[in-house]
Amino acid sequence: MARSFFLLLAAALCTSAATVTYDFNVTWVIANPDAAYRRTTIGINGQWPIPAIDVTKGDRVVVNVNNQLETESTSLHFHGIYMNGTNHMDGPTGVTQCEIPPGSSFTYNFTVDQPGTYWYHSHNRGQYPDGLRGPLIVRDPDSPFKDDYDEEVVLTFSDWYHDRIPDLMKSFISVTNPTGAEPVPNAALANETQNLTFQMRPGRRYMFRLINLGAFAAQYVWFEGHTMSIVEVDGIYTEPADADQIYITAAQRYSVIITAKNDTNSNYAFVGSMDQDLFDTIPAGLNNNVTGWLVYDQKNGLLPPLVIGDYDPFDDFKLVPQDAMELYDHVDHSITLDLKMDNLGDGANYAFFNDVTYVEPKVPTLYTVLSSGDNATNPVIYGSNTNSFVLDKDEVVEIILNNNDPGKHPFHLHGHAFQAVVRSEEEAGNYVANETFPATPMRRDTILVRPNGNIVLRFKADNPGVWLFHCHIEWHVASGLIATMVEAPVELQSTLSNSIPADHWRACSAAGTLTQGNAAGNTQDLLDLTGENKSPAPLPAGFTAKGIVALVFSCISAVLGMAAIAWYGMAPLTSGEKGQQQTGIVAPPQGRSAQVGVMPMAVAAKREQKMTSRTDLEAEMRRETGGEEEQPWVVEYVGDEEEQPRK
Repeated sequence: MARSFFLLLAAALCTSAATVTYDFNVTWVIANPDAAYRRTTIGINGQWPIPAIDVTKGDRVVVNVNNQLETESTSLHFHGIYMNGTNHMDGPTGVTQCEIPPGSSFTYNFTVDQPGTYWYHSHNRGQYPDGLRGPLIVRDPDSPFKDDYDEEVVLTFSDWYHDRIPDLMKSFISVTNPTGAEPVPNAALANETQNLTFQMRPGRRYMFRLINLGAFAAQYVWFEGHTMSIVEVDGIYTEPADADQIYITAAQRYSVIITAKNDTNSNYAFVGSMDQDLFDTIPAGLNNNVTGWLVYDQKNGLLPPLVIGDYDPFDDFKLVPQDAMELYDHVDHSITLDLKMDNLGDGANYAFFNDVTYVEPKVPTLYTVLSSGDNATNPVIYGSNTNSFVLDKDEVVEIILNNNDPGKHPFHLHGHAFQAVVRSEEEAGNYVANETFPATPMRRDTILVRPNGNIVLRFKADNPGVWLFHCHIEWHVASGLIATMVEAPVELQSTLSNSIPADHWRACSAAGTLTQGNAAGNTQDLLDLTGENKSPAPLPAGFTAKGIVALVFSCISAVLGMAAIAWYGMAPLTSGEKGQQQTGIVAPPQGRSAQVGVMPMAVAAKREQKMTSRTDLEAEMRRETGGEEEQPWVVEYVGDEEEQPRK
């Protein structure tokens, strides 16, 4: 009898946790998710959208990454996973690892002990909006809501760009963009496509796991004719809260339960609507909505969504955690971060905490912790531009963030879920300590701060590691809106010094990245930061963004004007141009179609699991459409004038 009991117990333990392995070849593919523009996109195993990671609480997750991108390094971050004891698996390059160069491999190996809705994405130089982003679901056999729904649906929302992020980044952080206007997405997507449908069965209850995978745009989300019951945010169960509409920033997640109607006479639209308040300009023709449908009966057709007058989303600050965890009512370490956007001496616009914009150090910060001995508790060694704060083990940390910017910002903390203690209204200015705090504050890992407002967050430093705190608008990450929490560095040395796998060091060697010393790579004098990576020098006194704009465009206008005069005066007329003068018709370039609106980009995606060259894919697109130019053209005829070729 006893033997049978122990056999059953052993079987139960074996089935309660598993090792789940994913082999990811990161490759280039072709995608056209908005049916408007085909482009090279980052896929996995020759496919895009990339696969979801789907595991159960307690599982060990092994992700073998082979970078076949040919010209780009990469990394993976598992957003919202605390990585307790495995800080070296968190993923941001320059922080907990070196980049994974082309042709190199890297294994992520960690255990998930937290159920909920998460996602994974590249954390390397603004890369994930080019496609390297997907859901990560951790299932919970003991969920308090397991009996409240019949089916699960993963529903992602995202923004999409027709141009590749490295190209957009060059013009974003540039003297030609001194105001820091972020590139506006070309489209909104749901499950990385448009016109999505879900078949509904009368009376059944569906739990939708909503994830914003976007780089920039928050989205208002609603399901026509249905009420959402919120039961989880960012991996934290909540007391059920009814909502007709939610506002989900980049990187946030919600789980909501929707009960299907018994009447099947109508189908209902659901909508993700990008928040245009985030955009400096609204491009002509931009459709900021993505629409899908809850389908009860296909014969009834799919009607467009109803027009709404105003957005009225549920206030997530009102959510209460289901476990009723009480407020941290004392603070051991308070950190104030004053946010601003401003120009530096190169004329470009950057983002700052406390007048410091983040610059990646020469040595990943975790490796500095592990190689610095007693100096690990000195924030100076982590560099002048990393905004590093050293936290003691188990202290209660408070972050006061004052947003001195007229824009909204979603802030994410790695390694923790924080208590959201205060969030002001717009234009409230800096935080003043006269608030009444909630007894059981909402917890999550990503939160919105309103324009010229403030937030106060609290968490316990019980997870030794190097954890970033940053805005999750990817343009702002690139422009430096990052702080670094170096948590319990002495304890980190004792647990991780001999635990870094060999593939970490191989990636660093292949990338030519230093692995010891301070932020400058100095191993002899850790307080000597000579040669560290630093931001551009400040602007000369008296310069403003408006002044830079005026200077730049005056110079551009002058150069273009002189060039146009010289070209016009010196260039002879060709026979073709003489004929065009007589007819008023402009001939298309040789080899191009003369049809109005033709964009020769119709190329099927390659589904290969080997290294696929992005330039080869683009060349194939050109061959299949008969063009030899590097960029697609659209030739339009308006009267007697030709509109210039454009992407």
